[in-house]
Amino acid sequence: MHVLITGGAGFIGSHVAQRHLARGDKVHVVDDLSTGNRANIQLLEGYPNFRFDHADMLVWDGLERAAAWADRIYHLAAVVGVYRVIAEPTRVLATNIAACERLLRAVTASGWKPHVVIASSSEVYGHRLESELHEQMDLSVSTRAGTRWNYSVSKIADEALGLSYAQKFDIPTVIARLFNTTGPRQTGRYGMVVPRFVEQAVKGEEITVYGDGLQTRSFCDVRDTSRALDMLATKATAEGLVVNVGNDREISVNDLAELVRERAGSDSIIQHVPYVTAYGEDFEDIRRRRPVLDRLRKLTGFEHEHTLEDTLDELIRTSREQQSRENGHGHRSMVCHQS
Repeated sequence: MHVLITGGAGFIGSHVAQRHLARGDKVHVVDDLSTGNRANIQLLEGYPNFRFDHADMLVWDGLERAAAWADRIYHLAAVVGVYRVIAEPTRVLATNIAACERLLRAVTASGWKPHVVIASSSEVYGHRLESELHEQMDLSVSTRAGTRWNYSVSKIADEALGLSYAQKFDIPTVIARLFNTTGPRQTGRYGMVVPRFVEQAVKGEEITVYGDGLQTRSFCDVRDTSRALDMLATKATAEGLVVNVGNDREISVNDLAELVRERAGSDSIIQHVPYVTAYGEDFEDIRRRRPVLDRLRKLTGFEHEHTLEDTLDELIRTSREQQSRENGHGHRSMVCHQS
């Protein structure tokens, strides 16, 4: 099978690529490396069936050829992370909407009908207080989120584009509403909470909880997420459906901080930080985010293979190994930096 992954050097995309290469598929990744990282796909570049293009989806001249080549397309390219969404509100709209529309136009023009998986986000549910979020709910956009609302607006637009092209041009498509995904290769650099907590706990630094910490999230290991996306592409693209993808175990950010500290055996102090201090902009965060996964399970038979504790233990171990390597070369790194 030929697999095209936009944003494939990113945290989730690299795991999707690895999954397909492991079973012998040909994989073509395109990424502008704005939030993706070449290191994420470094090991994959040794596969003879792997190809990488460093390119911007908005202007990439290879898009039409790639769309005509692919049997399956995962559209994961997007501006992500709270820091970047707030810092680059216009780029969020331009990249997330225009890139999706350009991809779908290329698929339509190709005359080929690859199975298309479009990544959306749980943020399209907005500031709802219901204990569970399901696909039949009306979507909500609130200006209480400040310029962060541009991200949910862009994802709602992507969903509308995907479903419209699927209906009008009979493109087999599924919209995957991703809830909080975490695991190996994720960075805390753009505001992702789990890697940030893990790094702080391992280093013995303050664990910084933004806001009051009562907001809840539901974390899914990236390997479970990539497996769910693969299963949906196989089972559900012909349906033209929206499907929640994540884990339905809910945890408050305060409890997550305590859990990370406990698993790491850390003496770090948990410190609460106002949003305006953390991000340079005040906004009202989404309070609850727990998916109903009935549709995913009914369509695919999906079950999780990783617990949150499993994922945290692996991230803590990896963080300790990284810190040990850095400490072992600390003097040399400092000298290089000063020069």
